[in-house]
Amino acid sequence: MPAEREPALVRRLAQTGGVVTSASTTAVTAPIDRHEITIRVRYAEVDAMGVLHHARYLVYFEMGRTELLRANGLAYAEMERRGLYYVVARLEVRYKAPARYDDVLTLKTRTTRFTPVRVDHAYELERDGRLLAEASSTLALVNAAGEVTPLPEQWRSLLMGSSEY
Repeated sequence: MPAEREPALVRRLAQTGGVVTSASTTAVTAPIDRHEITIRVRYAEVDAMGVLHHARYLVYFEMGRTELLRANGLAYAEMERRGLYYVVARLEVRYKAPARYDDVLTLKTRTTRFTPVRVDHAYELERDGRLLAEASSTLALVNAAGEVTPLPEQWRSLLMGSSEY
């Protein structure tokens, strides 16, 4: 996250209890389209050989998406409270090298396309600058009945800014 935007976003999150609406985002003119998180591989996540289980990567990618959304001022939990859910429509992973117990990993998540009903992400999972896995996903926005639905305007302007990706 660019340093000049983080303090303002943190202040807005504190003022609004973790939810920022378009009315409170006047200082941010463009959405944040990439975000990094650090993850330490836990013992419960590895197999008998000490290698991160392949399914755990998907959980890490979900963490990356959730934190990217949060960096833009929107908590996924708030979307769920309002009956909106991002569901995975497509996911592709390329495993390059294993992660192991106690490794400290960097997950880079970026938005590659965003529309009112769909979002595409790309992911890179690294250890000490070495690429361990790369992935891409497409999520569709649905309501509680499972019907594809557009993101409400107040959140759309927050996440899309003045143009689509």
